[in-house]
Amino acid sequence: MREASETCSRTVSVIPGDPLSTPLRQDRTLPIDRGRFCISEFGADGDGFVTVITDLTDVVAGHGRARLLDLVPGRSAAALKTWLDARDPAFRDGVRVVAMDGFGGYKNAATDALPDAVTVMDPFHVVALAGHKLDLCRQRVQQDTLGHRGRTGDPLYRARRTLRTRLGLLTDRQRTRLEAVFAADEHVAVEVTWWAYQQIIAAYADQDHRRGKALLSGVIDRLRTGLPPGLDELTTLGRTLHRRRVDILAYFSHRASNGPTEAINGRLEALRRNAMGFRNLINYRIRSLLHCGALAF
Repeated sequence: MREASETCSRTVSVIPGDPLSTPLRQDRTLPIDRGRFCISEFGADGDGFVTVITDLTDVVAGHGRARLLDLVPGRSAAALKTWLDARDPAFRDGVRVVAMDGFGGYKNAATDALPDAVTVMDPFHVVALAGHKLDLCRQRVQQDTLGHRGRTGDPLYRARRTLRTRLGLLTDRQRTRLEAVFAADEHVAVEVTWWAYQQIIAAYADQDHRRGKALLSGVIDRLRTGLPPGLDELTTLGRTLHRRRVDILAYFSHRASNGPTEAINGRLEALRRNAMGFRNLINYRIRSLLHCGALAF
């Protein structure tokens, strides 16, 4: 894999306008995400995954689109740190914000290689984490009360999608369904977890950034201390949010997210499907940079 990676770098470096050799503006925003490139033995662990690195400077400034900077074999802290260490000091000094998901390895790599940059945990992944805990709570209560997995006709199973719907988007029928579910005393853990999930969404949706930050900070504080027994999923969620508290709240000051990176991931998936898969990381990397790297010839 090392040989393939080195050959890949040499190949792309001769392309005019290579995003890694073209000087970029200072104060750039660097989002990090993970993606799969093919079904093959490539990747640091042979799992076919790559770390996707993009530049969000123009997106945050409000006058451009995100562009792909590189694809790195593997999805680990070492993969990202090796890539960052290989960049010149001017590049590293120019990175002011690094947006990422909840993977701690990326956080550690960014902190080590870019000590002056602000790390931001992407809002989508924060909400997704809370939604996952809500699903786990619903499934646990389902087992505790009925002794089996969700089936058609089970109240909690019927409400599984409604529970994940934002409060302001609920129809009258959905509200009635939730009220019926929450009326049962045995479903109180689901109701409390659902309310925490909705509060996190509301904090991000608040148009006043300071108020949104205060709302989310309050949610993290409440989840961290004083939870009664029986809310195991909220307890673990509170620990995670508290551990990444600074990164989560940094979003309200810098407004950097992985949304544009997810859009690029979608384009890369379409590229892979159109090619009916890539079995060579070098070819995939070059095609991806041509497709999403905004190369200038």
